[in-house]
Amino acid sequence: MPQTRFTKEFQDEAVRLALTSGRSRRAIAADLGVGLSTLRHWIDRRREREIDAPPEERQEDMAAELKRLRRENEILRQEREILKKANGFFRQGGKSMKFQFIDAAKENFPVTRLCQVLEVSPSGYFAWRSRPASPRQREDLVLLAHIRSAFTLSNETYGSPRMTRELQDEGLPIGRRRTARLMRENGLKARQKRRFKRTTDSHHAFPIAPNLLEQDFSAERPNQKWAADISSVWTGEGWLSLAVVLDLFARRVVGWAVSDSLHTELALEALRKAVAIRRPSAGLIHHADRGSQYCSTAYQAELRKHGIRISMSGKGNCFDNAVVETFFKTLKSELVWRTVFQTRAEAKKAIGRYIDGFYNPVRRHSTLDYVSPVQLERLAG
Repeated sequence: MPQTRFTKEFQDEAVRLALTSGRSRRAIAADLGVGLSTLRHWIDRRREREIDAPPEERQEDMAAELKRLRRENEILRQEREILKKANGFFRQGGKSMKFQFIDAAKENFPVTRLCQVLEVSPSGYFAWRSRPASPRQREDLVLLAHIRSAFTLSNETYGSPRMTRELQDEGLPIGRRRTARLMRENGLKARQKRRFKRTTDSHHAFPIAPNLLEQDFSAERPNQKWAADISSVWTGEGWLSLAVVLDLFARRVVGWAVSDSLHTELALEALRKAVAIRRPSAGLIHHADRGSQYCSTAYQAELRKHGIRISMSGKGNCFDNAVVETFFKTLKSELVWRTVFQTRAEAKKAIGRYIDGFYNPVRRHSTLDYVSPVQLERLAG
């Protein structure tokens, strides 16, 4: 093609692509619809101009090129951020979801850039924005307000199953899929960090009791079966050990204690609190692992004093005490892994609030048909 068909701006852009894009000149020439020899000629002529140009003109050209590159880098950065933030909306599909994202992100990015990246027209976005909300969209706004409130009250721990039950019990007509969608679209999901410590010491000479539960964690009434265990929580002052006793009927924590060391007195304190609060009759089964704290003479004597039958897990079988293991996993995922405790006192206070203020009276348990331990015990009379 004759060179006269191409403007100076077109030739300069072709040269810039050839020199900075990293692609072959043949590929660029083919994309632009020019001959390879023509592109080479433009490049040579550009270089001749740069050599012949006075120093001040070359500096101006370099400044203009630097400004252009910075502008392009900013555009690329914006596009990358837009795509990153819009990833969840892309999975939903549909222009309406893209328009919703644009409306939420317009404070951080230009609307024209958002529309360009999401491949929708600005006129389409403004037309969507000017339309009145549908009845279902208005319902979503109301439901979202309830979801945000319940999410905050649950310490940002409820997923869609518990959240659905929470809203339904408040009389709101909502299903699991709609709850999950609203939570997903609004980023209502907690992150977790993990740190572990081994707390069971089964290398001791204390006697081992038989396994009376045999992984049967069901109970017909309160104070029929208890389960106990110890775990640890990391703080800025070091590990804090937590001993708990759970009533298997309602999965309720009936006794707990903390200490900076793993000693028998820690487990005894939790047990004594449970006995003082619940005053169980003789025949209650108490199940624990083979840790030295629970096999110790002092602990087993305390159990026998109250007529409590002793049960212990099989060697190295964590499933034999799965209910308490599940409690610790829940505690850590909903509180510990999401919090940085500077002191042991701070951790103790937070654990107390979680157990006595949320887990026992409020938290909905999937194994209890999404009611709380306190609610189940009230229903049982």
